Amino acid sequence: MRALLIFIGTSLLLSCQSQEEIKGDPSVVSVIPNVEIDSSKVDSTALGIVFVPTGTYNAAKFKVKNAKKSASSGKDFENYLLNEIIPHWYGTEWDFNGYTSVPNQGVIACGYFVSTTLLHMGINVNRYKMAQQAGLYEAQTLALTESNYRTIRGSDSLKVILKRDYSDGIYFVGLDNHVGYLYIKDQVPYFIHSNYIEDKVMIEKAFYAPAFESGIYVIAEISTNEELMDRWRSGAIVPVVLPKK
Repeated sequence: MRALLIFIGTSLLLSCQSQEEIKGDPSVVSVIPNVEIDSSKVDSTALGIVFVPTGTYNAAKFKVKNAKKSASSGKDFENYLLNEIIPHWYGTEWDFNGYTSVPNQGVIACGYFVSTTLLHMGINVNRYKMAQQAGLYEAQTLALTESNYRTIRGSDSLKVILKRDYSDGIYFVGLDNHVGYLYIKDQVPYFIHSNYIEDKVMIEKAFYAPAFESGIYVIAEISTNEELMDRWRSGAIVPVVLPKK
């Protein structure tokens, strides 16, 4: 079992790691997003989510910080992540070594896009350590328990399993060389990620996205994970899972 986990962890090496923090004080930054959404592929109205943000990013983070105190469900988390935090990130430039904490200023790698947006949502996780792990360990970090993540081999199996076993919600997905969010709405999966092919943060229909092609998928529950949601509301630490030596 340990050998299998090591193999999967090695297979899920991220194409998104970095060493240096982008300098600057995000508290004084007002960001105008570089939003480029292909509406022929993803309809924001039909999805019921926001693509173009309103106000500043700091205002969005402040709103989420206050709102989570009275949040009662994973649906609240999903709403704040998709409609308050992530919209500011659409169009942010991808780079292998990017880890800006300010959307549309600097560049962001795939792992840092996930860990940074989760941190700004109020998940108490070390965004650097998490983003530097293979997708398997990022999934285990968010899952907290083995029952909250699953490894699936091949896209054909994934299509069947998603329809059969997964309800609407927001999930983490680790691929062979990439990571991002998997958003399921009305049984249709969408991939929200810092796209190394298009060089920007974007949302796509998952099975039409070239970057979603993979031999292995590791899916971890986020909005449907009650323990993670409890830690979000309480501010309890989410420890980063590291490879066993």
